Amino acid sequence: MAGNKKDLGDIMVEQGWISAAELEEARKALMSTSGTDLGKVVTDLGFASEQRVTQARAIQLGMKSIDLSAHPPKAEAILAVSQNLCQRHNVIPVMKNGNAILLAVSDPSNILAVDDVRLATGCRIETVLAAPSDIEAAMIHHYGSGEPAVVSDSPGNGTAHAMKESSGPSLASIVTDVETYKSRENLQDDDVQAAVTDAEQAPIIRVANAVIQQAIKDGASDIHVEPDRRGVRCRYRVDGVLHEAMTLPRYIHPPLISRYKIMSDMNIAERRVPQDGRIPISYEGKEYDLRVSCLPTLHGEKIVMRILDKSSVLIGLGKLGFFPETQAQIESIITQPNGMILTTGPTGSGKTTTQYSVLHKINNVEVNILTIEDPVEYQLPGISQVHVNRKAGLTFASALRSFLRQDPDIIMVGEIRDLETAEIGIEAALTGHLVLSTLHTNDAPSAVTRLVDMGVEPYLISAVVIGILAQRLCRKVCLNCRYTYEVPAHDLRRFGYKPESDDQMVQLVKGRGCEICKQTGYKGRLGIHELMLINDEIQELIVRRAPLADVREAARANGMSLLREDGLKKVLEGVTTPEEVMRVVFTAGSNF
Repeated sequence: MAGNKKDLGDIMVEQGWISAAELEEARKALMSTSGTDLGKVVTDLGFASEQRVTQARAIQLGMKSIDLSAHPPKAEAILAVSQNLCQRHNVIPVMKNGNAILLAVSDPSNILAVDDVRLATGCRIETVLAAPSDIEAAMIHHYGSGEPAVVSDSPGNGTAHAMKESSGPSLASIVTDVETYKSRENLQDDDVQAAVTDAEQAPIIRVANAVIQQAIKDGASDIHVEPDRRGVRCRYRVDGVLHEAMTLPRYIHPPLISRYKIMSDMNIAERRVPQDGRIPISYEGKEYDLRVSCLPTLHGEKIVMRILDKSSVLIGLGKLGFFPETQAQIESIITQPNGMILTTGPTGSGKTTTQYSVLHKINNVEVNILTIEDPVEYQLPGISQVHVNRKAGLTFASALRSFLRQDPDIIMVGEIRDLETAEIGIEAALTGHLVLSTLHTNDAPSAVTRLVDMGVEPYLISAVVIGILAQRLCRKVCLNCRYTYEVPAHDLRRFGYKPESDDQMVQLVKGRGCEICKQTGYKGRLGIHELMLINDEIQELIVRRAPLADVREAARANGMSLLREDGLKKVLEGVTTPEEVMRVVFTAGSNF
C-alpha cells in the first residue's frame, strides 16, 4: 500500500548510507526547492552517491537494484533491443535467458518502456532498478555512436584487412546492421551472384568485422559461427574454454558466411565440401592472421576462425610458466649441437608456442634454421619456413630430405606423424643437427612408446632423443578478483601432496568473477610442464624395451616432476586452482 511506503530518507539512515543530521539538512534544502525530490537533493549535497539513492529507492518499492559496473549487460541482451528504444526510455537490457529479458530501468513507473520492449522483442520483461547515470554510461559503452570497424573489401589475397576501433564496442552496432539487412531474408542458396552482392553490403561487412573485432578485444583464440534451425550462434574460445558471445537471426547466416568466404579467398559457390582459407588483419597497430575453416553441416555452413597474434609467439621462454630449474634445463638442452627434442601434449596445449619460443631463443645470425609446418602459423624473421603442400607432393618427409641438402644447423618439424618422417628426423639428428618436433602423447615417457609403435628402432630413439617436454595449458586466477581460502591438506593428496598432519589446512587462491574475467574467475593461461631428460639409465631402458612404468620411475629418479606435481606447485603459489589442474591434467587412465 502506498500509505505504508517507507520514506526514502529513513531507509538511507537505517542502512547507514547517510546520517540523521544529513537527512535533516537535505529535507530543509528540499523545502526551499521545487520540481525535485529528496534523492536528488541528497546526491547534490554530496551526502550519498546516485547508486546508493537507487538502492534505497529499490528497497522502498520492493524491487531489486543492480550495479551495472559490476554486472555489465550481456551481448545477447544488447542484440535483442535496439539502441533507439533504449535511448527513448533510458533503459538497457542486462541479460537474456530464453524468452525472458532482464531490463534495467531508471523510472519504475514508466510502464510504456516495458510494453515497448515487450512488443519489440516478443519476450517476457523483468525489471530491475539502476542509477540513471549508470544506464546512460552503459548505453554509451555498449551502443556507442560510431561504426564498429572498417575493413577493406579486398579478399584474403595477402593484403591485411585494416580494422579501426570505434567509440564503442562493436557488438552493439550489429543490432542496427542486422535490421538494415532484414529485407534480404529470402535469399536463395543457389543464387550465387545475389550472395556475393549481399556479402558486400555495408551492414554485412560491419557485422562480419564486428564479430572479429570483439573476439580480439576479448582475447579469444577461436571464433565459432555456427548455424542451427532458428539462428546463428557465435562463440569465442577464451583461455581454452568456449563462451557464447551472441545469437544472430537465421536470415543473417547466408550473407555472413559468404562475407567470410570472400575475405578468406574461398569459393563462394561451393557449399558441399569443407574449405580452408586465411584472413590477414591489422587491428590497433597489431598484425593478426585468421585461419578460416568452413564446414558444411545439417543447418548450413559453419565457420571456425583461429586467431593468431603474430606478436604473442615472441613472448619468450620466461613467460610460459616454467619454474626456474625447468627453464634452466630446457635452455641447456636447446644449445646442444645435435639430438632430438620432442614437445608432447594434446591439441591446444601450447606446443607450437613453446617450439617458436625455443626457436626465437636460439635464433641468431650464426645458425641456419629451417622449419616444415602444416600450416606455418607464425612468420619468424631470419628463419626459413616451409608450408606443407600435399597436393604438390611436399610432405614433412620430402621437405626433410631437401633440408639435409640445405646446410641446416637446426630443423623444426611441425609434427612427427608417421614412420618415414620419424626416421628422416632421426637421421638428421644423428648426422649433427638439432631437431625439434612434436608428438600427440599424454605425458613425456609415453613419447618413447609412441615412436616404438610407429616402427622406430629403440636403439635409434636412445641414440638421438635428448629431452621430451610434455605440457598442458591451464587458466590463471584473475588478479582483479582473486581471494584466499583454506582447504584441508588431505584434499590435495591426489596431486601428490603429503600433509604434515591430519588436521593441516592449506591456503589457496581463486577468483570471485568480475567484469575483467567475464565472471569466470580466470584470466590468461600458463603452462604445466613435465620435462624428461634422457640419461644413461633411461637410454638402457629404452633399448631393452622396458615397460613404460619403469621409464617413468627412472625419469622421476632423474629429477622429473610429473604434470600433476608441477600443477600442484602452481596451485600452492596461488597462480591457478586445483579444479583447473584437474581439468587439464587428469584424464581417463592417466598416471600423472
